[in-house]
Amino acid sequence: MTTELVLYSVKDRIATIAINRPEKRNALNPELVKSLTESLLRASDDEEVKVIILKATGNTFSAGADLAYLQQLQYNTHEENVADSENLKTLFTTIYYLPKVVIAQIEGHAIAGGCGLATVCDISFAVPEANFGYTEVKLGFVPAIVSCFLMRKTGETIAKKLLLTGELFPAEQALAYNLITYVTNKEEISQKVWEFAMDLCNGASGNALMVTKQLIGQTTNPLLDKSLELAVQINARVRESDDFKRGIASFINKEKINW
Repeated sequence: MTTELVLYSVKDRIATIAINRPEKRNALNPELVKSLTESLLRASDDEEVKVIILKATGNTFSAGADLAYLQQLQYNTHEENVADSENLKTLFTTIYYLPKVVIAQIEGHAIAGGCGLATVCDISFAVPEANFGYTEVKLGFVPAIVSCFLMRKTGETIAKKLLLTGELFPAEQALAYNLITYVTNKEEISQKVWEFAMDLCNGASGNALMVTKQLIGQTTNPLLDKSLELAVQINARVRESDDFKRGIASFINKEKINW
């Protein structure tokens, strides 16, 4: 029996979408990106759903790109890399533009693309033990798409620090950077997230939530679509560089690279 990559359930007007690759630390690959996007659109169209919780099974929210996926990227054509980058952009913009509030429940590390997922959610709760980081530069890669969202959250100075160093940082620091909304201990996070979602369901108009989310997105990111178009092209181009190929090879072989 094939395991579902994404679990979907609805209760009390709250849709719960769970990444379900715990054996791979919930790493992203094209199939998972597609399934996540489809689940989010399903919740968006579901009249029984008012708020969405995005979480993960296992001990990691998402470790970023899947190893087999990274190996394949080295052999992609430019057109294939553009198409693949467009798929990631579609996932992030689906969350960002979705007419329903998306709450991230982060109970483990959120690294690279996983950190990108946390970045684009409307509200994020994380456990203190969770580490965050945009580690792409360490592999000769560029966090192009997520950068379009990150700078509006943290400001340019912090964004440069995080994206250029690729450093890992704990949940409390993510909170200080305005990357997430709350830090909540592991014993309470599920209840806190549920209570927050229920408060939105019971205390606010669905139409007002939708319009407010759209208002914030359109006024803070008026040039987002143009930025993302450029980011997709940069993403694809960097994947063709010698540095990217060296970085992926060192990662796959578990070798330290001397840049």
